[in-house]
Amino acid sequence: QVQLVESGGGLVQAGGSLRLSCAASGRTFNNYAMGWFRQAPGKEREFVAAISWGGATTAYADFVKGRFTISRDNAKNTVFLQMNSLKPEDTAVYYCAAGANIATLHQGYWGQGTQVTVSS
Repeated sequence: QVQLVESGGGLVQAGGSLRLSCAASGRTFNNYAMGWFRQAPGKEREFVAAISWGGATTAYADFVKGRFTISRDNAKNTVFLQMNSLKPEDTAVYYCAAGANIATLHQGYWGQGTQVTVSS
């Protein structure tokens, strides 16, 4: 029903910044919460950040607080992840997700992922 396409990944040096985008298409009439997960090679997928449909509520994993900021533009059906002060351990495939609410994002839709590589 809903397609999510991530973009904005790439290779950056430690301390640099990237902004990821996730564009939603298809049946987007629902008021979806949206967010980001990431998965490094050989590691489990982990939660990064999420935002409610209205944008009033956000949630962040402890390891990104103060460095990453999630935002959304509902008019363009797009969610963003501004990543600053990137560290090598941030290297992973970043996946966009959409669901009924922040707590149930993992039960919703997923994008194909975008690679973020941070060099030392």
